[in-house]
Amino acid sequence: MKKVENLRLSRSSLKRILLGGLGGGFSILGIILGIGLYIVETIIHPKRLATFALYTFSPFELGLPAEEVTFTPLQGDHEVNGWYVPYPEATTTIILSPGYRGSRSDVLGLCALLWKEGHNILVFEYFGHGTVVGKPLTLGYREINDFLGAVAYAKQRAPHARLGAVGYSMGAAVSIMGSARTAEIEALVADSAFATHKSAIEYAVHRTLHLPFYIFDWITDILLWLRAGYHFRQVEPLRDIGRIAPRPILIIHGMKDSVVDPRDSDLLYRAAGEPKELWQLPGVEHCGAYFADRAVYMQRVIHFFDEYLRKLPPLQEQRPVSYVERESEQQHLSEAG
Repeated sequence: MKKVENLRLSRSSLKRILLGGLGGGFSILGIILGIGLYIVETIIHPKRLATFALYTFSPFELGLPAEEVTFTPLQGDHEVNGWYVPYPEATTTIILSPGYRGSRSDVLGLCALLWKEGHNILVFEYFGHGTVVGKPLTLGYREINDFLGAVAYAKQRAPHARLGAVGYSMGAAVSIMGSARTAEIEALVADSAFATHKSAIEYAVHRTLHLPFYIFDWITDILLWLRAGYHFRQVEPLRDIGRIAPRPILIIHGMKDSVVDPRDSDLLYRAAGEPKELWQLPGVEHCGAYFADRAVYMQRVIHFFDEYLRKLPPLQEQRPVSYVERESEQQHLSEAG
């Protein structure tokens, strides 16, 4: 009799353990799902900028003869906002873009200094990130179209001018991917770029939650596809940067960056072809190289464009893979895998 009671007790205990474990499993899964959803929603639906954040400097304060311009992206039915600053008889145009939620006014100081060096300037902000706020965003996937639209507009305004580009953070990552898709950009400065979409999110999760990202990796990628229409693997400057060569690239990164892992700059540098330069600054935060020493920063950037954009003849290179070809290639690779 005792054996039967013990057996029933054991079965009852086992049932409670199993149900408790099942409930705990669902709780853990719910937490993972919730955090994954939070990550995705933070990317694509960030908080609206406060009104005062839009009241900032413009070309007027710097005395720049800038024109308020809009242009169309390579794909999409929106318009991209920018300033175009022509320089008399310039033979070069520099395209500048800020990062995630960045405004064109964020890089206005650099625009003014490069313009004084004799370059035409086109500075723009990615749609939904700056003065146009509250729109669904991606972390570089659709923003490539804005960058390529800027390239087309710059060539339209000054057809014979050679093009260079400067990008910051997400803008640097997009500039890398965009330059790999067009032969028009002949020299690129990438400041604080992430190596991959996934590495940027992984670094943020590790620093804020102090947890390994692999716990949330798969669910975040699925939710990103469901909510925004793309996967992590579709935004990878690390994969694209090798296609820029033999055009030169200058990679800049602060080694105290709390937004993008400084190790990403090493990965990008190793993957890039020649000619390439890597400038890492100890003790400098995200996109802080300019502010650490403005004179040295400008000297380096100006010299880079003088050396590779003004002095050297245009490069005769193979036609880069187009955006459509790249997406087709990735689809083929994913199907093959």
